Amino acid sequence: MPVPIPRQRAIPAAESGQAQAASPHGGSAEESAKDVSPTGRTPDTAGNTTDKVENNTAHTNLTLLLIEDDPAGSPIVPDMLDQAGKPIRVRTARNLTEAGRLLTDDVHCILLDLALPAPGHSDSEDELAVLRHVLELAPRHAVLALTASGDAERGAEAVRVGAQDYLFRDELDGRLLSRAIRYAVERKRSESAERRLAEGRLRAQENRRLERGLLPTPLLEGSTLRFAARYRPGRSRALLGGDFYDVVRTPDGTVHAMIGDVCGHGPDEAALGVELRIAWRALTLAGLCGDQLLGTLQQVLEHERADDEIFATLCTVDIAPDGRRAGLCLAGHPSPLLASPGKPARLLPYDNNGPALGLLPGARWPRMQVELGAEWSLMLYTDGLIEGHIGQGRERLGQDGMTEMVRRQFAEGLRGEQLLRAAVNEVRDLNGGELTDDVAVLLLDRVP
Repeated sequence: MPVPIPRQRAIPAAESGQAQAASPHGGSAEESAKDVSPTGRTPDTAGNTTDKVENNTAHTNLTLLLIEDDPAGSPIVPDMLDQAGKPIRVRTARNLTEAGRLLTDDVHCILLDLALPAPGHSDSEDELAVLRHVLELAPRHAVLALTASGDAERGAEAVRVGAQDYLFRDELDGRLLSRAIRYAVERKRSESAERRLAEGRLRAQENRRLERGLLPTPLLEGSTLRFAARYRPGRSRALLGGDFYDVVRTPDGTVHAMIGDVCGHGPDEAALGVELRIAWRALTLAGLCGDQLLGTLQQVLEHERADDEIFATLCTVDIAPDGRRAGLCLAGHPSPLLASPGKPARLLPYDNNGPALGLLPGARWPRMQVELGAEWSLMLYTDGLIEGHIGQGRERLGQDGMTEMVRRQFAEGLRGEQLLRAAVNEVRDLNGGELTDDVAVLLLDRVP
């Protein structure tokens, strides 16, 4: 249907669909689209993405896409100005096919004649079918509905369906239309920001639920040992890294603890770490330990890894029911640290350290017997804790530096969660910022 608006200026061919739409940065629409991802979002300098439709209004004139089927040719609308006094550009489309071609990223608002027929719909069907089609075609654009004078009910229904506002075609003038366009664009921007905020909250809630589900819940019922753990993935925004740990108590009273590290930092490595942890728990509760358990875990890793080059280091400890001694198996992993009252913190023996899982077929992992004493703290950790740098140089903290640090903190009376928090924070401070590798640390304490 034609829009009876006074003819005040001609529409340039580039804006009426008879030539390529201009990019806000110069060049054709195809050229400007090269910087847009498949989702219609543009990468910023940090690699993040933002909606061009919502963020380019400060840099270019507002552009209106008018969709209506004037049989006499492209309609002419009043001269309109944006809030900065710049003229609002106008493009026209006689149907939705033309609109799809003209709907480039520099269009900010759509003025849609609700009397326009929608593809595949007759007049007796859904009166707002054309609006629903446009909303699907342009979900990030502001939309103004144009309806017959006095048909407020249809206009209100259009707003309920998704339009930002509605206008009566017989009451339009340049000032009213300019203000309506500006308000519609700002309203759409506000709605989009609120939607992103709500989506961000929902993702955060889902991430917390996922993290609780993937990180282990220690099974220590009936044990007098105290447990604490700290976990920091190295990947930005990641829930989990390739590090993993677990602690369970078997019916005979033995407490089994494990910590491991899958090489690499991607989501595949994190998933493999979770699989190895779950397999370790199942095998331990089934009664396997030592060399037999590690050999079975190696089979799991070989079947589940995405690449033959992927391996995992592992440390397992089984603490006797009386709590005074333990069995230790190392598969290419740093040895645990033992601290006791009146004695300096020290590393447990690592002379019989076997190879990492996934490196050597048919490998063996000797089980060493170690004495713990009556009162002790046993700390298992991944190499992310010891491979951070010291200051600006290339020197790394290493096991000796970590041992001295924990020895000092232990002498200051730090235990449990406080000890782990202080250790991880100090390592990060020594590194001069966040650690790039995953860090997992668990602590078992025995107090008579």
